[in-house]
Amino acid sequence: MNSFVAEFAKIFPELNIALGAGIMVFTRMLGLFCMAPVFGRKEIPSMVRIALVLVLTVIATMVIKPSPAPNGTSLFLAMFLNFLFGLLIGFIANCILQAVMAGGDIINMQMGMSSATVLDPSTKQNTSVLGNYFTFLGLLIFISMGGVYWLFEAFLRSFEIFPMYSVNFDVTAVANLEYVTMVTANILYMGMQIAAPVLLATLGQDIILGIISKTAPQVNVFQLSFLFKPCLGAVILVWILPNIVEAISQYITQYANIF
Repeated sequence: MNSFVAEFAKIFPELNIALGAGIMVFTRMLGLFCMAPVFGRKEIPSMVRIALVLVLTVIATMVIKPSPAPNGTSLFLAMFLNFLFGLLIGFIANCILQAVMAGGDIINMQMGMSSATVLDPSTKQNTSVLGNYFTFLGLLIFISMGGVYWLFEAFLRSFEIFPMYSVNFDVTAVANLEYVTMVTANILYMGMQIAAPVLLATLGQDIILGIISKTAPQVNVFQLSFLFKPCLGAVILVWILPNIVEAISQYITQYANIF
């Protein structure tokens, strides 16, 4: 088998270079699609995802103009590292949208709808109603802002930062650790910013109901809170929805530079 591969490389050198580079591009893009915000969702069938990866691999291989593999390069190690690097790009992009989902979860809990959950087919777990809503809202904003284009641009630029045949995976060299730390730490911070208006409104309502419970103990404040919290939260949410969309857009733009 090795002799056949060696003879094939001698007869068709350009085709051999393209095939070797295509395998590396395919594994890196497959890793990206496993974690990317849009392509990583389980609603997309696996066969459709693999077919799309194959088509994009052919296009990307022609764009990056690959070079021959260095002598002594371990094919399987290079494939594994390319897959790992693709996962890293998709993970960073996914963290940006996880912050939006965290805001929806906080609002859902503050509105007293913790028991209202739906099955998310992407994660195969029960998620909150508003968390699922904000996830799709963030995806729509991400797509409308050209987030898919940013993913492909980051993917093509990744070959300049981490060559396809490189076997030295130094995290500090291929990724800005300060940026990665900031993105992951901002998941809760951004979620609190999105949920802040609803949090303040429901907090004011709790203070008012607490005063009522002290002045009129016969009023069942506990039941009133279950009635008023979802209604007040929904009204505030509809009122500030344009501001939330603008805040999410600014957040995505601010952290769009992966490298």
